[in-house]
Amino acid sequence: MTAFTVRIPDETVNRLDQLAEKLDRSRSYVAAQAIEDYVAREEWQLAEIEAGLAEAKRSDFADDRDVAAVVGKYVKSRK
Repeated sequence: MTAFTVRIPDETVNRLDQLAEKLDRSRSYVAAQAIEDYVAREEWQLAEIEAGLAEAKRSDFADDRDVAAVVGKYVKSRK
C-alpha cells in the first residue's frame, strides 16, 4: 500500500473526522474508501461515455419504436 499527502480544507477534514467517528473507523480508512469509490465511479462513467461515443460513431442509435417502448414503461398513456 502507498501513502501520500493530500491538502484538504479544514471544514472537509472536520466532516471526515465526524464520519470516521460515527463509523468507528480511522480518518485514513474513510478517506481511502472515499477515494476508491470516486475512482470506481469515474472509471465507470468514462467507460459508459466512451461506449456511447463508439455507438454514435457507428450510427448505432435507437429508432422511434425503441424510444417509445422505453418511454411507455414510465409514462401512462392517456386514453
